[in-house]
Amino acid sequence: MTLVTRLLITWLAAAYAVAASAVNGETGQLAGSVSRRGQPLQDVVTWDENSIMIRGERLMILSGEVHPFRIPSPGLWLDIFQKVKAIGYNTVSFYTDWGLLEGTPGEVIAQGVFALDEFFSAASEVGIYLIARPGPYINAETAAGGLPGWTLRINGTLRSSAPDYLEATQNYVSTIAAIISKAQITNGGPVIMVQPENEYTSWPTLPSGDFPEMPQKEYMKYVEDQFRAAGIDVPFAFNDNLVQGIFAPGTGPGATDIYGIDAYPLRYDCAHPDVWPNTRFPRNWQIMHQQQSPSTPFAVMEFQGGTGTSWGSVSQDMCNALVNEEAIRVLHKNNWSFGAKIQNTYMIYGGTNWGNLGYEGGDSSYDYGAAITEDRHVWREKYSEMKLQANFLKVTPQYLTARALNETNGTYTDTDAITVTPVEATETNTNLYVIRHANWTSMDTTSFKLTVSTAAGEVTVPQQGGELTLYGRDSKIFVTDYDVGGINMIYSSAEIFTWNTDYTGKTVLIVYGGSDELHELAVPIALPNPQVVEGTGVSITPTPSAWVLQWNVTADRQVVMVGTLEIHLLWRNDAYTHWVLELETSPPLSNYSSPSKQSVVVKGGYLLRTASIDGSTLHLTGDINSTTTFEVISAPSEISAATLNGQIISTSVDSQGKLSGTVVFVPPTLSLPNLSGQRWYSLNSLPEIGGAYSDDAWIICTNPSTTNPQLNLSTPTSLYASDYGFHTSSLLYRGHFSATGSETSVFLNVSGGWAFGHSVWLNSTYLGSWVGSPSNKTYAETFTLPDALVAGDHYVLTVLIDHMGQDEESPGTDAIKFPVGILDYSLSNRSKADVTWKIQGNLGGEQYMDKSRGPRNEGALFAERMGYHLPFPPVDDNSIGWSDKSPILDGTSQPGAELFTTNFTLDVPQGYDVPLSFVFGNHSALEGPHYRAQLWVNGWQFGKYISHLGPQTAYPVPEGILTYDGTPNWVGVSIWSLDGDGSDGAGGAKLGSLDLVPQMPVMSGMKRPYTVQGEIGTERTTAY
Repeated sequence: MTLVTRLLITWLAAAYAVAASAVNGETGQLAGSVSRRGQPLQDVVTWDENSIMIRGERLMILSGEVHPFRIPSPGLWLDIFQKVKAIGYNTVSFYTDWGLLEGTPGEVIAQGVFALDEFFSAASEVGIYLIARPGPYINAETAAGGLPGWTLRINGTLRSSAPDYLEATQNYVSTIAAIISKAQITNGGPVIMVQPENEYTSWPTLPSGDFPEMPQKEYMKYVEDQFRAAGIDVPFAFNDNLVQGIFAPGTGPGATDIYGIDAYPLRYDCAHPDVWPNTRFPRNWQIMHQQQSPSTPFAVMEFQGGTGTSWGSVSQDMCNALVNEEAIRVLHKNNWSFGAKIQNTYMIYGGTNWGNLGYEGGDSSYDYGAAITEDRHVWREKYSEMKLQANFLKVTPQYLTARALNETNGTYTDTDAITVTPVEATETNTNLYVIRHANWTSMDTTSFKLTVSTAAGEVTVPQQGGELTLYGRDSKIFVTDYDVGGINMIYSSAEIFTWNTDYTGKTVLIVYGGSDELHELAVPIALPNPQVVEGTGVSITPTPSAWVLQWNVTADRQVVMVGTLEIHLLWRNDAYTHWVLELETSPPLSNYSSPSKQSVVVKGGYLLRTASIDGSTLHLTGDINSTTTFEVISAPSEISAATLNGQIISTSVDSQGKLSGTVVFVPPTLSLPNLSGQRWYSLNSLPEIGGAYSDDAWIICTNPSTTNPQLNLSTPTSLYASDYGFHTSSLLYRGHFSATGSETSVFLNVSGGWAFGHSVWLNSTYLGSWVGSPSNKTYAETFTLPDALVAGDHYVLTVLIDHMGQDEESPGTDAIKFPVGILDYSLSNRSKADVTWKIQGNLGGEQYMDKSRGPRNEGALFAERMGYHLPFPPVDDNSIGWSDKSPILDGTSQPGAELFTTNFTLDVPQGYDVPLSFVFGNHSALEGPHYRAQLWVNGWQFGKYISHLGPQTAYPVPEGILTYDGTPNWVGVSIWSLDGDGSDGAGGAKLGSLDLVPQMPVMSGMKRPYTVQGEIGTERTTAY
C-alpha cells in the first residue's frame, strides 16, 4: 500500500467515526448499539454459535434469493414474496445493482422500478425478513458484476483500496445504505442482515492465482465502515466462496459478524443434467466451520438452487433438470446434516435480464431453473420438495441447538452403500439421522436396515420385517425421540412434513414417503390402542415398549388415531398438496414467522398464499389450475365455513370431522392478438450506410491512450467503447478516409463479448458479417473490398457491433475491464492514422435519456437513439420514412437493421393470473437466415434473440409491463440481418413466427399489479 493510500484510508476512517458519533451524541456508537465492534449494535437481531435470534426467539433462517431489479413490475413483488412464504421460507436475500442506479457518474437514481420502498413494504406485509446485499460488487451474472460501465475507466484496481475506486463508491454506498438503513428491523422494517461486498475472497487475484499485494482486509473494513456510518446496525454477513475462513470473526480488519460460505456443488452444465460432479460434494463443512467460525451459526449465504443458461446452450428447463427435486433432497439435507442454521437458496425466483442488464455469457432469461419460474409459476417439483423440508424444520426447534456429528458408513446400517450422518439435539433426547447413498450420485436402489438407540432401547428398523429402501438420488431424515405435541415419537423412518395441535388438543402429524417404500413409525405403548380410521394398508404391532406402525406407501392416504394423536401417512406427491399457513398476530411480529405462531394446515392443490380466521370462517387466498378440493386438516379454532379469494366454498364435514369443499376451475376467456395479422410499421434503423447521412454530431475517437489495463493500444487512438461512455446493447463506428485507389481490403479485430456479432459496410456496400459463436468474445477478419476505390473520393467504413455486456467477474486482476469495441484495424496499403473514427452508442451514453428504464435499455440503432422503440412512436409522420411492413411476413430484404412496431390491447378478466410470453419461431444454424432481434414491450427491452444460437425462444413479459386493462400495448421488434453475398447486398431476414402465448392461466388470489410508468416516444431534439 502506498503512503498516499494509507493516509486517504486513515482520513476517511476518521471522517466516518465523526459521522457515526453524530448519530448518537458523543458515544461514538449508532443508536441501540452495545459496542462499536465485535458485539451486536442492537438487541433485536442477535446470535450465538447455534442460530440467529430475533426478538429473543431462535429462528431457522430459510431464505431464497430474489432480485427486485430483475422483475421491473413492483406490483408483482408481493406475489413473489407470498410464493416464497408459502414454501415455509421466512427470508429473502436480495442484491441491488449499482450499475443500474448510477449510470451517470454522481447521479444515483433510486426511483420508479429502481426504488425499494415497495419491495420493503411488500416484504413487511407478507412477513418476509430481508438480507440486503448491496455490493458495491454483486456478480449475479450482471454486466460488470453490477459495477457501472464508467468504473471500467478507473486507473486503480477495482474492489481495492485504490483511492479513485474508493471515491467512485461513495455516492452509491451512502445513498443505498441510507435507504436500507431506514428499512432495518431496528427501524420497524424487514431487513435483518446486510452483506457488504460479495464473495470477496477470489477477486482481485493475479493471473497466477495468488493474492496481489493490496490491502484486501483494509478494503473490506472500509466498505463496512461506509455502511456503518450510514446507520446500518443489523449484523453484517459474509459469503466466502473459497470456504477458507476469510473475514470470519476474529480474523482482523474486515471481519464480519456472521461468517458464511457459498457453494454450487452441481456446477453449471445444464446440457448434461444427469451428470453430478462427484468432486464438488461437501463432506466436512461442519468440521471446517468449527475451525473457522465456531462462535457463529453455520451459514450458507448462497447455495445452488439452479443455474443460468448461455448462448447456444440449452433451455432453462434443462437447468431445472440439473438442480431438480432430487438435488434438493440430497444436497439440502446434506447441509442439514452439517447443522446449517442459515441457508439462502440462489435463486428461488430468477426473473429476466431485461434492458441488457445481464453479463456477456447469459441470454435474456434469468429463470435460472429456479423453484419459481420466470413467469412466476410454482409447478416445478423442487418447489414442493423445498416446502416439505422447510415445514419439517419449522416444527423441529430441537434442530436449532443440535450438534452435527460426522458421517458414517456401516455404523448404523447393514450396508456400507448407505451413509448416515447423525445430528444430535443438545437440549432434548431427539436425534436426526440424515441418510443418503455413500456415492451421492448413485442411481442404485439399495435396501437396508437401520439400527439406532432410542429412549425405548436399541432398535433395528424395520422391526416388523422387510427392509427400508433408498431409491437412486434420494435422501431421508430419520428421527428418534421426537416431540410431537408433547408425545415422544420413538422413531419414524417416514419423513415428517409437519405437525399441528388444534383447538381441541388433538395433534395432527403428517409423515410421507416415496412411492412403494416400506416405512415404520413407533409411539409409546402407554398410549391408547391405535385405530386405523382411513385406509387399509397399515399393520399395527405392540412391542414391550411401543406401538409399531408399518405400511407401504401408496397414493391413498392412510390415517391412524392414537389417543389424541392423528397420524396421516401420505405418499410424497400427496404431501406436496398440503400447505401450512401462519396466522397473523399482533405487531411487531404480525406476519413474520415465529416458533410461537399458530398455523392452519390445509390440503389445497396448486398454491395457497394466506389464511385468516374470522369467527368460524376460514378465509384463504390462493391459486388453482384445475378443479380443486380443499380440506382443513388442522386449525387452532373451530371452522365451519371457508372462502377462497373472497368466494364462499360449498363445504361439508366428513366422517373424520374434516371440513372440505370443491372449487371448480373455469378457464379465462382470452382474446389475444394474432401478431402475424397485426398492422406493423417499419423504419430503417441503419441510415448511416446511406449517402445522405451526416455524423457531424458523433463523438470523434481522439483519446490517444486508455486506462484499460487489459490490452495495449494497437490503434493510434483508443477505439474502446467505454473510453467514450458507451457500455451497452449495440455500438456503431464510422471510419472516415480519403482513398488513394490502392486499398483492396480492410482488417478488423472486434470485441463484443461471448456470442457477439458484427456487420461491416463501406459506404452503402455490404462487406460482410461475423454472425457470432458462443466460444468467441473477439473476432478478427479481413474483408475484401469489392471494387477499386476512386482516388480522392471520401469513404466511410460503418461497423455495427452487438455489445453482449461486460463479463461478470475477473479471472485475474481487473480482467472485468476487457474492452469492447474495435481492438485493431488496418486498411491495406494505408497508414492506420489515415482513418478517422467516430463512435455512437445509446443516445447520450452515460448521460442517457430514459431515466425510467435505466442506463442499459437502449443501444446505438437509429430507431433507439430517436426513441421510436418507446410507446406512441410517430408512425403517422410521413416525413420520417415509416412504411407498412411486418417483421413476420416481410422482414428485411438486405443486410442492415429495421425497427418494426405495432400496438394492441388486452382484456384479461379479473381474478386470473395469466402470464404471457412472446415466442419466436426458432431457426437452426443450418437453415438460416442469421439475424439478431430485440423485443421491446411498452419501451422495455425484454429480449435479445439470436436466430442460430438461441437457446431462448420464449420471452415472458410480466403484467405491469404489459397492460391487461384495455389500454394500448406498444411492441417493437428490431431485426438486424447479418446475411448477404458481399457484392450486391442480397440477403435479409424475417421472423419465422412471433406469437403471444399464455402460460398456464390460473384462477388467482394475486393482487393485480398496477401498470409501470415509463417515458413515452416524445421527440428527442438531441438525437441524430
